[in-house]
Amino acid sequence: MTIRKTFTSIAAVLTLGTAGFGLSSQAANADALADITKAGAINVGVFADFPPFSSASADMSLKGYDMDVAQYIADTLKVKLNPVAVTGQNRIPYLNDKRVDLLMSVGYSKEREQVIDFAVAYAPYYIAVIGPAALAVKGKEDLADKSIAVNRGTLEDTSLTEAAPASADIKRFDNYNSVIQAFISGQTQLMVVGNDVGAQVLAKQDALKPEQKFQLLTSPSHIGLNKNEDSLKKAVNDAVAKMLADGKLDESSKTWLKTPLNTDNLKD
Repeated sequence: MTIRKTFTSIAAVLTLGTAGFGLSSQAANADALADITKAGAINVGVFADFPPFSSASADMSLKGYDMDVAQYIADTLKVKLNPVAVTGQNRIPYLNDKRVDLLMSVGYSKEREQVIDFAVAYAPYYIAVIGPAALAVKGKEDLADKSIAVNRGTLEDTSLTEAAPASADIKRFDNYNSVIQAFISGQTQLMVVGNDVGAQVLAKQDALKPEQKFQLLTSPSHIGLNKNEDSLKKAVNDAVAKMLADGKLDESSKTWLKTPLNTDNLKD
């Protein structure tokens, strides 16, 4: 399972106990936008090793799709961006404790909604069937009699198993490196991965000319913030809307995800 899907509602439930403390005081004194403006900086929680959304570049600064969006928000607010490395286990407590003002790459769930709020979806996350350009595959019926690599026991695996015709040859592997190797070596004709993993393959396999054939599941990423922060939420939503309108999100998608942005993928 991808790093994003590792931090699912289970992690959210585990953090409910610690994250719940202090919510009433936050509700009474919620004015994060004013605090950010006064401080001249915004602290944004990001995964430090989550390519292509955020990861260390050659100069050790964080780069990626999430960083583009976080920087745009900071620029819109006319403040400095302070990225803060977080994990799936500590990021909601970090937010509720106001160690960060925003969280990037947060998938919506009812469990999380009990302790945090969600700004608009800004990044696509989906599970896709990937294959060489020369192979005609347009929908799940075209998976018949095809060999397909997938990571065993993941959401990709269950989505593929549900969609594939009985004659599909599903080859299950124990990690993503093995899935990718099986695909690029020709052991399988197709592979099924999340778009975070897929982007790395699309960027590097020029000879194979891989492409996304179709999607099996969509679950976009949101920006998380504390509850009752209406001014900050509006500012974030406005910034994302501007990025959509001026093509900045599409540029980031092409740069980091190696595909144009499909706004349908920003719908829960």
